[in-house]
Amino acid sequence: MNIQYKSGHTPSAAEVIAVYDSSGIRRPTDDPARIGEMYRNSNCILTAWDGDLLVGVSRAITDFHFCCYLSDLAIRKEYQHHGIGKKLVQLTKEAIGPRCMLLLLAAPTAMEYYPKIGMEKLDNAFMIKREQ
Repeated sequence: MNIQYKSGHTPSAAEVIAVYDSSGIRRPTDDPARIGEMYRNSNCILTAWDGDLLVGVSRAITDFHFCCYLSDLAIRKEYQHHGIGKKLVQLTKEAIGPRCMLLLLAAPTAMEYYPKIGMEKLDNAFMIKREQ
């Protein structure tokens, strides 16, 4: 497996949807326009490729100086457990720099994963849920 990592390249909505659907992450994949807008309005996108096949994505919103919200980390099912997610998180952290914190909200099924890659669990978050 020869995975290539890219920054500064936004994959198509169809490529992202294929990764999301395979990975098990819950996103509005029945709405390609919405997926496209999610990526157009994100300013820190890193991707993992096996040749021409998109196999992983890290999508974040950041100011690059204080905080970064990692909103999506998704790896195709058949590529999971090969360190791709960990590498994408590492590259995201490198992209935002040492003065910027990295925060994410984990799906219940991923709660055990993030501590394994060096992230600290927090209990001090609050949310207003989306209406749609």
